[in-house]
Amino acid sequence: MVKWHFNIEFPPQDIKKKEFPLGEKGVIVCPVCHSVYYKKFWHHPNLNSKFKILNSKIQLCPACRMIKDKEFEGQLTISGFPPDLKMDLIQLIKNFCQRAFERDPMDRLIGIKTESDGLTITTTENQLAVKLAKKIKEVFNKYKVQIKISYSPEPSDVAYIKINFAE
Repeated sequence: MVKWHFNIEFPPQDIKKKEFPLGEKGVIVCPVCHSVYYKKFWHHPNLNSKFKILNSKIQLCPACRMIKDKEFEGQLTISGFPPDLKMDLIQLIKNFCQRAFERDPMDRLIGIKTESDGLTITTTENQLAVKLAKKIKEVFNKYKVQIKISYSPEPSDVAYIKINFAE
């Protein structure tokens, strides 16, 4: 029987450079959206909770900080849709993002901007933008919707999505 021996050296890991730092102790409340951070996650405020908000820190949540700093992680550019679908498309976007927000307070629709050739939608999460694009394609499938997704280079994780309606 042959035994294999490998000498492998792994580079040292820099703990300070982690994307998700270690969870903070205690309770943090966002003064804008009133989301509450405890047990390493942001939660919707719950009046029946057993934690004490009186001893909590006040700090902007990541989503509110992104909105304040005019940053985004997902951008959808929608073009080529028939004018009579515009209101249905906007309503679908708002409803989809509202359901996502109800599940996770960090999933937010930042804005819908109407432009001459279509719509530009920004979100706080790139995964939300990708799921929204797939939902738009699913709902408006008779219009032969085409999706092109591209991501910005590391260390950023912004998703740029182009959606084109073709008849």
